[in-house]
Order: sequence, then structure tokens, then C-alpha cells
Amino acid sequence: MPQPLIHATAIVDPSARIALGVQIGPYSVIGPNVELGEGTKVESHVVIKGPTRIGRNNHIFQFSSVGEACQDLKYNGEPTWLDIGDDNVIREGCTLHRGTIQDSSVTKIGNGNLLMANVHVAHDCVLGNHVIVANNVALAGHVHVGDYAILGGFTAVHQFCHIGPHCMTGAGSVVLKDIPAYVMANGNSVSPHGMNTEGLKRRGFSEGAIKNLRQAYKIIYRQGLTLEAAIARLNEICVDSGEISILIDSLKQSSRGIIR
Repeated sequence: MPQPLIHATAIVDPSARIALGVQIGPYSVIGPNVELGEGTKVESHVVIKGPTRIGRNNHIFQFSSVGEACQDLKYNGEPTWLDIGDDNVIREGCTLHRGTIQDSSVTKIGNGNLLMANVHVAHDCVLGNHVIVANNVALAGHVHVGDYAILGGFTAVHQFCHIGPHCMTGAGSVVLKDIPAYVMANGNSVSPHGMNTEGLKRRGFSEGAIKNLRQAYKIIYRQGLTLEAAIARLNEICVDSGEISILIDSLKQSSRGIIR
């Protein structure tokens, strides 16, 4: 792995930890308490403030602001973190803020995610792995997004909402409550529109698993059951079904109530 390649016009604080193979483009600013992992590429005019840890083989495009203090009025300069995993693509103009002590003090982004242009990830958000966040999506504070979720362009998510694994939102969606795993949602405010079956097929889910999830969707949304009654019914059919277990977990973790 070659030595870091840092453009002469970039400003890198002496305390920043820059691994082998890192590239930092013209006029970018890397502040104190920043860690960049091997193979990460930072394009021109990027500002990264700490404390921030960025893993391996990430690609951060121009005009992004990474690790800035959050916009929460309760934030009072406490030492909080932004933690980004490996193999993420962060496109032009993204804003990713550190956490607050009112939560776990860290904003966390996992591995293999794509954040398209002008995405905002607010304080204390948690993104899983292989998430696609389309242009101009805005995640308010404390939002959790599960693995393989896809958020359509201009989706706006209210604070503390949870979006389950393998979900999909349509463009311009406004999310005010939790979206259970696997569900497609659209609208202002969003309503459920079936399971994300096409996405599940592309990810190799079996026909049997998709059939079970469709049955589960009907239990949650078509039988007039309370959330507690729906979870009890799902537990009855959850025999050796990891997919249904993930769905049940997303329902149990809901604090704002699920979309209806």
C-alpha cells in the first residue's frame, strides 16, 4: 500500500491519523481527531472535523461536510463522534453530523452504503450496511435505518423514526412513524404499499421466504389487528423463519408506532 497522497493545497491537522493509500484532494481540510483508513479517497473541497473515524476504502466527494457539530440546540460542545465504516460512497454536498450526549454520543454509518448528492444525516443517526440513500434525503436526529434499505430522493424522516431492513420509500416521502422491515412506503405522510418483493428477489430471497413475508404483511395490515395482536400472530407462524423473526424484531423495536 503506497504512502498517503495529499495535495499541496490541502490542510491536514498534525493530530489526524492518515493511513496508507489515503488520497486527499485540493483545498480539503482534515481537522484534529480525524482518522482516515487505508485506501480512503477524499476529493477536493471536503471538510472533515473530529472526533471522526472513517474506515477503509471510502470515497468522499467534493463539498461534503463530514463530522461537523450537530444542529441540535441542546448540543453544548461536548465531545461526540462520527463513526463511518468501510467501502462507503459519499457523494457531493453531503452533511454528516456528530452525535449528542443525549443519545449514545455517536452518529454511526456502517459498510457499503451509497449516500447520493446532498444527503443530510443528522446527529445520533444509525445507518446499517448496504443502504442506498438517494439525492436530497434528510434524516433528522436519532433516525435508525436498517441494512439494505433504499430511501428515494427527497425523502424526509422525522426524528427518532426507525426504518427496517430491506425497506423502500418512494421519492418525496415524508416518514413520521416507523416502517417495519421489508415494507414499501410512499406518500406524505407515508403509507404502506406491500412488501418490497422485487428488492428481495434481487437479493436472493427464496420464493418460500417471500410468500411468508406476504402472509405476514396481510396479518399486520389487512386483518384489523392491533400491533400487539399482530406480533402474537406472527410468532405463531414464525417457525424456522429468520425473515419473519427480523420483521417481528422491527415491530417490537418501534417506539413511535408503525405506519398504517
